[in-house]
Amino acid sequence: MIVSIASGKGGTGKTTVATNLALFLSGEKSQGLQFLDCDVEEPNAYIFLKPKIEKARPVSLLIPNVDLKKCNFCGECAKVCAYNAIVVLKKEVLTFPELCHGCGGCSLLCPENAISEREREIGVLEEGRSGSIKFVQGRLNVGEPMATPVIRAVKKTTGPNGITIIDVPPGTSCPVIEAINHSDFCLLVTEPTPFGLHDLKLTVELLEKLVIKHGVLINRAGIGDEKVKEYCAKKGVPIMAQIPYDEQIAFLYSRGIPLLVNAGRYREIFRRLWSRIEDEVKGR
Repeated sequence: MIVSIASGKGGTGKTTVATNLALFLSGEKSQGLQFLDCDVEEPNAYIFLKPKIEKARPVSLLIPNVDLKKCNFCGECAKVCAYNAIVVLKKEVLTFPELCHGCGGCSLLCPENAISEREREIGVLEEGRSGSIKFVQGRLNVGEPMATPVIRAVKKTTGPNGITIIDVPPGTSCPVIEAINHSDFCLLVTEPTPFGLHDLKLTVELLEKLVIKHGVLINRAGIGDEKVKEYCAKKGVPIMAQIPYDEQIAFLYSRGIPLLVNAGRYREIFRRLWSRIEDEVKGR
């Protein structure tokens, strides 16, 4: 089972929910439990799970390498590139690695076979363990514009069995789509505020288009209004759980302490949450 934890708005408590759900499941002795931190631009789940990193490897993207001795400057490569990563001049070919998505179209369609591909490192993949949890995270290199190749590399480590928890980047852009794609269920963490509701609507629309089962967890319940609940009722989106506003949670978070370690009274919330997720996935 693959469960992704997402939020349209940043700062709603997505990583808090994801890490504590993983810790709850590890306490239930779930076999093959895996945690993937796909928020590769700013991964922070390690602060709470404190894994021991056992291995790391670079993540690279294939970009074009033009042999000007073979090139006849026909411009076919530039025509096929949807991202303007390659430009053909009269006697020169310019490539822009930061714009290249690594699709390989230019090398495939070059009539003179003048384009080969070379690797360009854009990030790193780190794997380790946090107790019984297999932990994987990606880190995008500073200044790199594309997170999706690193997210794709993280997701390739997903085991065939057991439970996988995915910490998704905030927003509704390409990295989010890559992270939540092929999930069995997506839990949307929101807050009862106008900003929380606005971005929740965007994410629900995205999941409807991707045809992924989803539900909502309301964090900091009690600080805002009832409009998130009204929206969920109107859309038929189940509210899976609510976590009340509690200064102790913020206190623990600021010190990198998981919620379930020092606030055990919230364990029952995660127990009910997981039970409801299983019911939704199995269609009960």
